[in-house]
Amino acid sequence: MEEYDFDHKIVEVNGINMHVVEKGQGPFVLFIHGFPELWYSWRHQIIFMAKHGYRTVAPDLRGYGDSTGVPKDDPSKFSSLRVVGDLVELLNTIVPEEDKVFVVGHDWGAFIAWNLCLLRPDKVKALVNMSVPFSPRNPKRKPIESLKAIYGDDYYIVRFQEPGVMEEEFAKTGTKKVLEKFLTYRNPGPLYLPKGKPFDDSPVILPSWLSQKEVDYFASKYEQTGFTGGFNYYRALDLNWELTAAWSGAKVKVPVKFIVGDLDLTFNAPGAKDYINKGGMKKDVPLLEKVVILENVGHFLQQEKPDEINKHIHDFFKGFSST
Repeated sequence: MEEYDFDHKIVEVNGINMHVVEKGQGPFVLFIHGFPELWYSWRHQIIFMAKHGYRTVAPDLRGYGDSTGVPKDDPSKFSSLRVVGDLVELLNTIVPEEDKVFVVGHDWGAFIAWNLCLLRPDKVKALVNMSVPFSPRNPKRKPIESLKAIYGDDYYIVRFQEPGVMEEEFAKTGTKKVLEKFLTYRNPGPLYLPKGKPFDDSPVILPSWLSQKEVDYFASKYEQTGFTGGFNYYRALDLNWELTAAWSGAKVKVPVKFIVGDLDLTFNAPGAKDYINKGGMKKDVPLLEKVVILENVGHFLQQEKPDEINKHIHDFFKGFSST
């Protein structure tokens, strides 16, 4: 799958230069990636949905890939309000004629998509979200404090907090190896990155769904940008909490299909299975139409099982496309 199969452009939005990849004509689908990823994580979905009569757009979020114009030394520039602002401005700029669009999110992209639906439900026709379930705001406790209490100091999100520290450790490990370790992670338990030695020395054997060429594409971009842009999303978690007090208790009022792999660390987090399966998420996301749990599938499910994910997205959006 060559890069030139896609139409690349830079769009000025919200004070930044956002790199977006586009393909196809028809109803608009916005794909939102996670960490440590890029627009490229959606390569299979972009091609499939474009072939099936949709106009697909996948940006590199602020701080990632070929998107530029954000000072990376300031994590406050990476709050979910700013990132949602980028996406709303992107939609206003490239599809001003469409009131509502289809949205697909994964990992951090899912977190951003939930926020997009809370802040601007008028913009979203329907959402397919993957890996990260909705997480209602806890008015009593900041996220990092909560994560530290549950998982301790070696938990990856806690480790990402201190500017410069993980950048240095990842540089020692090597960009390509870091990406290989992340993209092939299949342990359903929490991700720990011990101080000084975040990864073990075992060689990475790439699975059948991830080629060396595909890893090289991710690595080529991260070698240019480093990881700080991605880390800043984690560093802004407490700021997000402060800025979103007005949405405490707000519900996501957009039709949703949620998909997760049963080996995903997110699905195996304390309380997650019960929240997803026993009505908690349905209470917070009243228009949750379907939950799909894929067996023996890890975190990067849209790359690991592209055919199934493509079908799930297409089947769900098909029901709304005529309206």
